[in-house]
Amino acid sequence: MPATGEDLGQRLRDGDLSAAPAVLNLVENQAPAQREQIDALLHAVSPAALGGEAPAHVVGVTGPPGAGKSSLLSHLVAAWRAQGRSVAVLAVDPSSKRSGGALLGDRARIVVDPRDDQVFIRSMAAGGRLGGLAPATRAAAHALAAAFDVVVIETVGVGQSETEVAEVADSVAVVVQPGGGDVLQFLKSGIMEIPDVLVVTKADLGPVALRSRRDLSAALRSLGEQETKVVAVSSLAPPDGFDELVEALDEHRARLTVPARRLAARRASALADFTAEHGERGLRALGGRRAALKLLGEQDAALDVPALTRALQTRAAAA
Repeated sequence: MPATGEDLGQRLRDGDLSAAPAVLNLVENQAPAQREQIDALLHAVSPAALGGEAPAHVVGVTGPPGAGKSSLLSHLVAAWRAQGRSVAVLAVDPSSKRSGGALLGDRARIVVDPRDDQVFIRSMAAGGRLGGLAPATRAAAHALAAAFDVVVIETVGVGQSETEVAEVADSVAVVVQPGGGDVLQFLKSGIMEIPDVLVVTKADLGPVALRSRRDLSAALRSLGEQETKVVAVSSLAPPDGFDELVEALDEHRARLTVPARRLAARRASALADFTAEHGERGLRALGGRRAALKLLGEQDAALDVPALTRALQTRAAAA
């Protein structure tokens, strides 16, 4: 008999990392009958059940195709593991038009020790969403944060409409490659609303990478972004810059008011779940996105995502 959502939540609360595959199988199950079990899982790992926010550092990694995200993650996971941290990676891939599932490309490119039971990597389908995060990805991140030290969400690409990872992650790293174009155009494109850390890959290219790092740092200063760090890394042997990247991500999280960030993440997830089920028609019944966010802001801060989603559904049904 498959484990219930409550059982899986208890295993995560107990630090049982081996529950991760079953958790992902549950949250990716599209059968309506499983909705109750998914809700039970998310309730079991809510702040009320945990006695506070989940301990993991939830990190978003995003950037244009070809920027080197998968190579970066291979070495970043190794750097976290060298510090004794357990790591879960949710690699969001484009959806297969035939099956609806992930195409598995990003997961296949991330290199880790297959014998290491402190690392979990799973490809998840984007589900055709412009923001790159299907409800299952949000649910998986919320759940796994109860057991792992670090939960990474790697997204398909980046652009003005692909910013949903910033709604879920504590810290977001945007990955760019040197010589990738006009830095100011990059900043004006809306991408700079996302990153907490900017990562320039292929630092082994020397002057080109150094110039990109300097240009990005100067552009950030011109925009008054004093706290966003720019880190250069190289994946060539020996890899370089990854300890600095871990430090930059840790410094960002140390500055966060984590409960406020997580509360915003739960409300954003509830709105995403409601919209995925009811579409724009459901949003109109609530009076639009702004009215929906206002309603969520009026709810008890201790509510989990399913409870927040039900509050939206109740209001929409009454409209």
